[in-house]
Amino acid sequence: MSGNNLKKAGERVAKTVLRPPRAVTVAEAKAKTIAEPTRIDTKSATTTMMPWKGWISRMLEDTLGKERYEKMREVVFFMPKDLYDLTPAPIPSKKIRISKPEFPEVKAAYRYPSPGSQPIVREPEFEENEDPYDTGYFKRDTRRRYLSSEQPAPPMVQRLQVELLEAHAPEAAAEVKHALEAGPQSSRGNKGVFATGPSDFDPTGLRATMSVNWKSLNESLDANMPNHLPTPVWAGHEDEIKAWYQERNLPVPIGAYYSALKVPVERRVARW
Repeated sequence: MSGNNLKKAGERVAKTVLRPPRAVTVAEAKAKTIAEPTRIDTKSATTTMMPWKGWISRMLEDTLGKERYEKMREVVFFMPKDLYDLTPAPIPSKKIRISKPEFPEVKAAYRYPSPGSQPIVREPEFEENEDPYDTGYFKRDTRRRYLSSEQPAPPMVQRLQVELLEAHAPEAAAEVKHALEAGPQSSRGNKGVFATGPSDFDPTGLRATMSVNWKSLNESLDANMPNHLPTPVWAGHEDEIKAWYQERNLPVPIGAYYSALKVPVERRVARW
């Protein structure tokens, strides 16, 4: 069979299996944005676009028999047992077992449900006049607030240090007190005057590196300082945790295991 005849045969098969493209209605178009896939979504995700693929293998298996065909595959094929048939990405209808051997029925297909049939993306909501593109973290990084060499401790702690120093070294205390009142001398900011001229797009001066200053930074950090002590995620379940370990004759640990560290089975055995 020549190449042209083989191509024409494949096209005839495709016409009988695949439906021709058509315009969709408004209801069908809207249905593609909901979480539950429609009949059209399911069909498009599981129906191959190449129904003629593998016809030679099927013909050889029918002619030689399954046992002799498998022996021939072991000799001729490069990786006869490859799960994906040496394709760069699995075909949509290919299902892979993702569970333990005792649960062979738990499988998953590649990119199914397809991304187009998933729920609409959840866009974050912002307060009025809040800039969604302002992603700077340093202005709310309270954990590393006092790691700077120019601001090594909270002002209250620095004032206590000055008072203790005054009792032993008044001259040194006066110098430290003056430096404390003056504040950090670096990063004074350009007060909104850039190389292209003055700009008032950000009154705080914390959006651009050249306009960042200690005064505005400390005001932003003060507004983001924590106002409560942190509590563990297992708070309120102490009795349940203790009973679980005692039933198994295990030593009771301090707190519970962090559930976010538990890796599900499918994450450990999936192949893609």
